[in-house]
Amino acid sequence: TGLLVNNGYDAVKMAKAGENFFSSLGFEPLPASFWERSLFVKPTDRQVVCHASAWNLDFKDDLRVKMCTKVNATDFQTWHHELGHNYYQRAYNKLDLSYQNGANDGFHEAIGDFIGLSITPEYLVQIGLLERSQAPSADKDIGLLLNQALDKVAFLPFGLLIDRWRWGVFDGSIKPDQYTSEWVRLKQEYQGVVPPMERTSANFDPGAKYHIPGNTPYTRYFLSFVLQFQFYEAACKMAGWKGPLHRCSFYGNKKVGERFKAMMEMGASKPWPDALQAFTDTREMSGKSLIKYFAPLSKWLLEQNKGQRCGW
Repeated sequence: TGLLVNNGYDAVKMAKAGENFFSSLGFEPLPASFWERSLFVKPTDRQVVCHASAWNLDFKDDLRVKMCTKVNATDFQTWHHELGHNYYQRAYNKLDLSYQNGANDGFHEAIGDFIGLSITPEYLVQIGLLERSQAPSADKDIGLLLNQALDKVAFLPFGLLIDRWRWGVFDGSIKPDQYTSEWVRLKQEYQGVVPPMERTSANFDPGAKYHIPGNTPYTRYFLSFVLQFQFYEAACKMAGWKGPLHRCSFYGNKKVGERFKAMMEMGASKPWPDALQAFTDTREMSGKSLIKYFAPLSKWLLEQNKGQRCGW
């Protein structure tokens, strides 16, 4: 966050940085209308939903992002993520309308997040946000990986339980008077957390999650957290990266861009294993890339927790 502030970044400059990443891979710049019609900061004259989202309003090239940007590291990464949606929407815009979607529900979210994984110290050096002499050395990796794991690993059980709960509501196995109790049970089972105070059927805790009242399917995020690491490892192999996976950046690699674009252009016109194979050379989703990414942290945690009983 300090680097962004010190280098004079605002909402538009953060969006430009995201566009620059895709341009470095060989993608065309965003249309002029994107910069005219997108919402970059929270308006002062009206109420808006600030949850970031990306849109293609004419199924051709009217690409837009709606986001109440704050100048911080989280929103810098979010801009890369949201633009992933836009570039995916543009890539498949020549297909029949029924095929203008992600190869499966996880692809759209994974594409933006996989670009975000490449926001490494090396990438920040490449775009001039960080001096090479300031880049954290390998002995700082555990801290960086812990921060990533809080986002990427801790999310997985939550990403799964949202729709486990919702499907139970839809099929009637979770009755209205059980909405909160089953939510609490699933969170304890999958996440190992309990509410800080007693919850009753008069409460509706699931409604606090945007995607529940917003009627947005959530399994896509769980799938994306597996797929993004597969995409990332495949891109790093194509780029010829030598070193720990978590330090890789494929910024500026046109070969990665060509394969990436070819996968994106398929949209939903082919079975998703075909799209996955087009970029990763495998037809199966796997958590192996995620495990490889966090291997140094896993080793460190095993040493730290030796003799401890972990779990609940």
